[in-house]
Amino acid sequence: MSPLPLTTGAQPGHNRWPSEPTVDGRFNAAEFSNIARFEETFWWYRGMRSILLRFMRPYVSRRPIVRALEAGCGTGYFSRLLQTEEHMPVMPLDLSGEGLRYGVAMGLERASQGSILELPFASGTFDLAMSFDVLQQFERGAERRALAELARVLARGGLLALRASACEALRSRHSDFVCERQRFTRPRLRAMAEECGIRVLRCTYANTLLAPVALAKFRLWEPLTRKPAETGIQPAPPWLNRLLYLPLAWEAAWVGAGHDLPAGQSLLLIGEKI
Repeated sequence: MSPLPLTTGAQPGHNRWPSEPTVDGRFNAAEFSNIARFEETFWWYRGMRSILLRFMRPYVSRRPIVRALEAGCGTGYFSRLLQTEEHMPVMPLDLSGEGLRYGVAMGLERASQGSILELPFASGTFDLAMSFDVLQQFERGAERRALAELARVLARGGLLALRASACEALRSRHSDFVCERQRFTRPRLRAMAEECGIRVLRCTYANTLLAPVALAKFRLWEPLTRKPAETGIQPAPPWLNRLLYLPLAWEAAWVGAGHDLPAGQSLLLIGEKI
């Protein structure tokens, strides 16, 4: 584990890839400034946070969480939310110092830099290990090593919470921009978790209602325009931001009531180390 470095990278406002992508699970550093600007209010972030919290709460609330890890925390906004509003002792970790800088600036505690492929923690350290939208950043096959590391640092009976991109047909210019390398199906994600000694408690798709719109945009409109890869985090008029949030708010209520969704743009999984 290393202290936050004084690294160089994309400047705020840049929305193009500055250099060749790597193959070790790195995320396009140019996107961090976009995330930091819109993470609090942008419809997708607000809606997916709501779904994720409603999905996790029944399991997390039933047991004491003394030590928690978010591996691949990005700007650390979600970890900060858990620290301040849920009073959860979360240790945020990310490979990039670029994203962590934003978190430290907003008061993120216990932030550290390191790789999910070689977590700098002893086996059995955490009661809860989380990783959201990270596994898809790895070349196919390498994600198993990341998942095995998350399982290793979990205590027996500890919880693993994951979110990953789903449905290969929904790859987009944004996917290319953030260096997404793969997407998952529910059977495949469940099987990988089980291979690492995780008993899956629940696994469901999410971001379902907007999937037909996304499919039309990504498979019809984007090929016609032939534009290069760019961020999908674009400011929207307030009325549109509210409108797009509503389907995700409905999904949060549905998932929170214990119902699963049969398809979607994301997958959520929670399991217990056996």
